[in-house]
Amino acid sequence: MNGIEAVREAFRRARVQGRPALIFYWPVGYPDLEASIRIVAALADAGADLIELGLPFSDPLADGPVIQRATQRALERGVRTPHILEAAARLRAMGVQRPLCLMTYINPVMAWGIPRFLTEAAQAGIHGLIVPDLPLEEAEELQVAAGAAGLAWVPLAAPTTPDERLARIAATATGFLYLVSVTGITGARDRLPVDVVAHLRRARRAADGVPVALGFGISRPEHVRALAPEADGLVVGSALIQHAEASGFAPEALRTFARALREAAGPL
Repeated sequence: MNGIEAVREAFRRARVQGRPALIFYWPVGYPDLEASIRIVAALADAGADLIELGLPFSDPLADGPVIQRATQRALERGVRTPHILEAAARLRAMGVQRPLCLMTYINPVMAWGIPRFLTEAAQAGIHGLIVPDLPLEEAEELQVAAGAAGLAWVPLAAPTTPDERLARIAATATGFLYLVSVTGITGARDRLPVDVVAHLRRARRAADGVPVALGFGISRPEHVRALAPEADGLVVGSALIQHAEASGFAPEALRTFARALREAAGPL
C-alpha cells in the first residue's frame, strides 16, 4: 500500500466506525530527537489515525508561538531533514503502522532537492506531504512529483477561501484537504470560532468527496466531540505540546490526554 492509499484508508476506516479521523501533530526533535520518537510512538498507541511529523524550520509562518518555540529548540539541537527521515524509519522499525505525513515548508524541500527529498521520504516510511507556504498556483510541480513518489498530497485552505477556489484546491488533494479553522497561525484556543461549522460544511460541499480535516485551535475533548459530526478529520497539535510540557514530557501522561481526545471523536 503506497502513501496515497494508506492515508485514504485511514479516513475510510474512521468513516466506517462513524467518527472523524484523529490526526496528531508533533515536531520532530522536540524536546530532543529520542524523546520525540518515543512521543510519536505513544501518540500512535493512543489511537491516532494519522500523525503529522513537523520538520523544524527557521521561518515557520503558519505556526503559532507554541510550535515556533518547539521547532526552534529542535533547530538549536541540530535537528535537520536527515533526522526527520531517520525518525520516520525508526518509527516504522518500532512497529508504528499509522500513516505519517510530513509537515514542512518549501525551503527545506528545495534545499534537499525535490526528487531526492520525496524519494527518501517515501523510503523512510512517510505517507503524505503538507507544505503550508505553497499556494495553489505554485504547487503543481511538487504535487505531481509527490504523487509519482506515492506520497499523498495534502493542500491547505483558509475559512475565507471562496467556493470556486476551495473546489480547485480540493481537486489537487490525493490525501485530504486541510481546512484551517481561523485566518492566522496555529495555537490551542479556549473557544473555536462560532462560524467554524458553517466553514466545514461549505468546504465539504466544495471538496466533493475529498476528505476534509479541520485544524488550528482544536485543544480539548469537548472541541473534538462538538466537531466530530461535521468533519472527516480533526488535527490537534499545539495542545499536545502544551500538555507534554506541563507533564515533563512523560509519555504516559501524553498518552492519557491523547486517548481522551480519541474517545471524544467517537466509537472505539
